[in-house]
Amino acid sequence: MSIPQSGGGQIENMNQLSEYLESGCKLTKDWRIGTEHEKFGFDKSTLKPLPYEGSCSIKSMLEGLRDTFDWTPVYEQDNLIGLEKNGANVSLEPGGQLELSGAPLESIHQTCDEANLHLKEVKQIADKIGAGFLGLGAAPIWSHEDMHMMPKGRYRLMTDYMDQVGTHGKQMMYRTCTIQVNLDFGSEADMVKKMRVGLALQPIATALFANSPFFDGKVNGHKSWRSRIWRDLDQDRTGTLPFFFEDGMGFQRYVDYALDVPMYFVYRDGRYIDALGQSFRDFINGCLPALPGELPTMSDWADHLTTCFPEARIKKFMEMRGADGGPWNRICALPAFWVGLMYDNNSLDAAWDICKNWNLDTREEMRLKVSVDGLNARVGNIEMIDLASNILSVSNAGLISRSKLGGGGYNETHFLSALQESIETGKTPADELLDKYNGDWNGNLNKIYSEFSY
Repeated sequence: MSIPQSGGGQIENMNQLSEYLESGCKLTKDWRIGTEHEKFGFDKSTLKPLPYEGSCSIKSMLEGLRDTFDWTPVYEQDNLIGLEKNGANVSLEPGGQLELSGAPLESIHQTCDEANLHLKEVKQIADKIGAGFLGLGAAPIWSHEDMHMMPKGRYRLMTDYMDQVGTHGKQMMYRTCTIQVNLDFGSEADMVKKMRVGLALQPIATALFANSPFFDGKVNGHKSWRSRIWRDLDQDRTGTLPFFFEDGMGFQRYVDYALDVPMYFVYRDGRYIDALGQSFRDFINGCLPALPGELPTMSDWADHLTTCFPEARIKKFMEMRGADGGPWNRICALPAFWVGLMYDNNSLDAAWDICKNWNLDTREEMRLKVSVDGLNARVGNIEMIDLASNILSVSNAGLISRSKLGGGGYNETHFLSALQESIETGKTPADELLDKYNGDWNGNLNKIYSEFSY
């Protein structure tokens, strides 16, 4: 989850809220790619999740990365809770999941190099302290009681609130991981078109990246349990944003949506002030119960936008949020998949042509069924594996058109190879895990730690 935002003066009128989003519009030549990926840390001697403190811990990981690779530390109330360097940051999810939020980069070659370097650094420190890391969508064995809350104020506030608004919020916070990609837009119209494609096709990404078939130590009946969790988390701030497909969609309409999302907190002087369930509209009017008489700043607005959790969202850029955490090659495949669709006009048009006539019921049914069946899902006369194959071809064409070459003279299409293999075999990472579990592992789920750690 996001670190506190900074910068920006007091909000003096409502127009500033949409202007903040609109200020993200960039010329095509300035579009960048930011990849985020999370992973579960565990103690190799006990196979338990890493606590915050101790010789084999999250804090030891952060200190090792800081001291060995010259990352700049980020503190909250004297606790080391993140690192920054060259436009990237390492941060902590509530249960100690370690996240790299990558720098804005020009090509998939660069973002994959960044991911590779990060995982090598993580492995070097992890080996020293006796830790390992898993790339999965959900913790396969650990219970909620096994997880350690990281010392970040927003997590303390969110944890208790989750039980008031849904049934799966704590599972999301403490026992899931994702891969995300952040993308730019050129105009309001470009943002709307990309978000419509992103929201409609998010189930394709969920199916291709499905990687959470286990939970609480057993098979859970879903290829992506992480996706299932998001359906019953908090209806006020999750979902597929049906209003994006209505006439008149634009930055102001997203502002209206975000203003209706209940607040979590206000960040002041290094600490999180409880504003759970309160209204940002009241804040703008100087009537926020948590800070009576005080008006918000633009950094408060930026913070509030990070507490909206739809399948795709906008800030000064777009986030594609539908994929499970996964193995090394999937980290590079997700940005390749979406960049191929979004950063070439012909491919964006082709993708929109495929999904523009789907109604809300179709989109929602896709979301539901891919969490259960992945690429084997069927919605009406749509076979998910055939649809995914078509979309992957469109993405491939977009990457060819971009013609961004790496050091070996290859374009970006080879980063889709893991997804193409899933299409050809019909097997996602979840299917491969289930095959192992029902085959060589003989139902011993502990095998996952040795065979699937980075």
